[in-house]
Amino acid sequence: MKWFDYSAPESVSGAISALAAHPRARILAGGTDLLVQMRAGRKETDFIVDVKRIPELNEIRYDSDGLTVGASAPCYRLYAHADVAARYPSLARLAALIGGTQIQGRASIGGNLCNAAPSADAVPLLIALGARCRIAGQAGEREVVVEEFCTAPGVNVLGPGEFLVSLLIPPPAPGSGAHYERFIPRNEMDIAVAGAGASVVLEDGHFRSARIALASVAPTPLFVREAGDALAGKPVNEESINEAANLARDAARPISDMRAPAEYRRRLCAVLTRRALTRAIEEARGNR
Repeated sequence: MKWFDYSAPESVSGAISALAAHPRARILAGGTDLLVQMRAGRKETDFIVDVKRIPELNEIRYDSDGLTVGASAPCYRLYAHADVAARYPSLARLAALIGGTQIQGRASIGGNLCNAAPSADAVPLLIALGARCRIAGQAGEREVVVEEFCTAPGVNVLGPGEFLVSLLIPPPAPGSGAHYERFIPRNEMDIAVAGAGASVVLEDGHFRSARIALASVAPTPLFVREAGDALAGKPVNEESINEAANLARDAARPISDMRAPAEYRRRLCAVLTRRALTRAIEEARGNR
């Protein structure tokens, strides 16, 4: 690995100043992606800005506006947090799904998003939950919805000197539920062949609204707006679920690689979307 200098600011403004002074700097939130990529020669930098010591990037807070998750908050703190477990059980399950125990001690949901891998497990569920990204830089702060954050494999919307501060997830509505489902060929391979995240809001036996997103089947995590929109106003039954699942399958743009052929991934999209919707519906029926 190439040598680099290191800074660990303790405020958002300090991080902005460090990035401004070092245009080639890279942010370290947990390091479980960045350090591996640097060792492999896929990424280089001469300056690391470690944001783990900034309070805003480590907070996990629930209030009337919803859930705030700092971009550096490690996964283990999410699934151990009482408000997350009670109000966003799908997010708690997801945090426990990413890597093993040691990885969960460092890795963050925000880092998983910023890495912008098409296979990122966190992103489809964040899209389904309607999460927004709070971004800071020299020009001030801005917000971006999660479905617009990843722009290409390994590429995101962050401009020079910008970094992700936190994720903002709306409060759960009555009758709502969410779930992420993925397929991996064996436990030793932790990268999803395909994944599907879904959220639903139910009312009087019908879908009031729904959001569906996919992983590993397009250059970026894929928001399938039409699949969720197709459920609005429909009765909660197998026919409605199958219609949405087929729309998700048709929207997928997978490639063939060492993990699976494209057609297999496309079929998985329908299967995983059905499963994610079914689990989300079960959770929603318990949240009336």
